[in-house]
Amino acid sequence: MLTSHSSIVSEVTRVLVIVFGALIMAVGLNLFLEPANVFASGATGIAQIIAGFLPFSTGVLLFLINIPIAMLGWFKVGRLFTFYSFLHVALTTFFLDLIPITELSGDILLNSVFGGAITAAGAAVALKWGASAGGLDIVALVLARMGDRPVGTYFMLLNGIIVIAAGFLYNWESSLYTLVTLYVGSRVIDTIHTRHVKLTALIVTKNPDEMRDAIHQNLTRGITRIPARGGFDASEKEILMTVITRYEMYTLQQVVQEADPEAFTNIINTTTVFGLFRKDD
Repeated sequence: MLTSHSSIVSEVTRVLVIVFGALIMAVGLNLFLEPANVFASGATGIAQIIAGFLPFSTGVLLFLINIPIAMLGWFKVGRLFTFYSFLHVALTTFFLDLIPITELSGDILLNSVFGGAITAAGAAVALKWGASAGGLDIVALVLARMGDRPVGTYFMLLNGIIVIAAGFLYNWESSLYTLVTLYVGSRVIDTIHTRHVKLTALIVTKNPDEMRDAIHQNLTRGITRIPARGGFDASEKEILMTVITRYEMYTLQQVVQEADPEAFTNIINTTTVFGLFRKDD
């Protein structure tokens, strides 16, 4: 764990941001989408649909759906990322049960637009700080790191099943307005978050072994080690090159700070990669 004062402050800040993001999502759901019978994106929308047929609340179903997805994220995305994502899900479940469902507007279009924008903002804030809203967010990230499209595009593709299910199980009006919600949400996520899915990190360090072990422990990424020599003091160093997703940069920053506070890191936007990208390849 990180022990320095700045690291502790950073972790506390991240937890507070995740709490805020979960609260925003719950507000968007219970004040806009739920009253209008419009469904959200990802696992939340799936939980809403299932809740209409089972004696469980949307929050409880959201939590249960995210258990197997969290296992996927643990091995494919990153342990810290998955931990904080599951924390976001648990907090969202809590706030959904705490905030009463209240209709602020009878206009279903307004509810769809504002509900989609608010819930997506809650997810995007979490992504910005090294977490996610769980559910299909994690599945979309797994796909995004294997391709070059923005994560919002994968949200649209994966959430198509929610639109179809809403139409068949409820009514096609709800389905069409759900599509509006998903579109607005995907644009908000891509606006708040960067479109550069992959980044190349060049880490110059005097502690290459410790740095390598720390990165492998927290990120499922391979590393190329390049011998180097300091330009001023001629000291022996190594450059560790690794390609990460934008969503892992926050975790990498914390790992580098812990392993070698004096390390120099250069982050470069990567257009595309060929060959091996995942450590398990």
